[in-house]
Amino acid sequence: MPRLSFDAFLRAHTRIDAPWLCPEIRLHLAEDLDAIWAGQETCLARHSIAPPYWAVAWVGGQALARYVLDKPALFQGRSVLDFGSGSGLCAIAAAKVGASTDASDIDPNSIAAIVVNSRLNHVQVEPLQQDFIGTPSRWDVVIAGDLWYEADLARRLTSWLVTIAQQGTEVLLGDCGRSYFPRRGITELQRYEVRAPESLEQHRTCSTAVWRLDQGHA
Repeated sequence: MPRLSFDAFLRAHTRIDAPWLCPEIRLHLAEDLDAIWAGQETCLARHSIAPPYWAVAWVGGQALARYVLDKPALFQGRSVLDFGSGSGLCAIAAAKVGASTDASDIDPNSIAAIVVNSRLNHVQVEPLQQDFIGTPSRWDVVIAGDLWYEADLARRLTSWLVTIAQQGTEVLLGDCGRSYFPRRGITELQRYEVRAPESLEQHRTCSTAVWRLDQGHA
């Protein structure tokens, strides 16, 4: 989407608000993903653009961001990748506590949203439009949330994360128990009850956890 069209999309279909679990952070958010998609389907389809997943604060991302904000000593001075960043929520949280932060996504409008949201929060985040699956890790910590909704992506992503964890990268996951989320080789670090729009999750409040992928994962 051209830049002017994206800015108009933000003004028309999002509001500046704080994710429920992270009142310290402000994002351009849409209340209902179905409504925003229906309202802009013709425009988005004309530009071959994916639905605006970046316009909502997913529950796993909220849990990860809360964990980062509550434990700044674990991230300060470290290099962090927020993989599949969407709105940039987790990357912004990491930048707020003093991490050197990259945020990656394959959706160009997610990249644009990350830039806007980072400026809104007065932090420096490096946006990267790239799929890093299968590449060597150059980060101390890789964060990934809400990405286990489709079998092939989940298989590829988990395999890569296991590989980089075994090579020494700390890997943190956020999820509410989706079907393709890994069930072994993980350690639960913190659990939260997170409110979510009903159009996104099956329940208004989701029990959502932050997990560490074990470096000895087989």
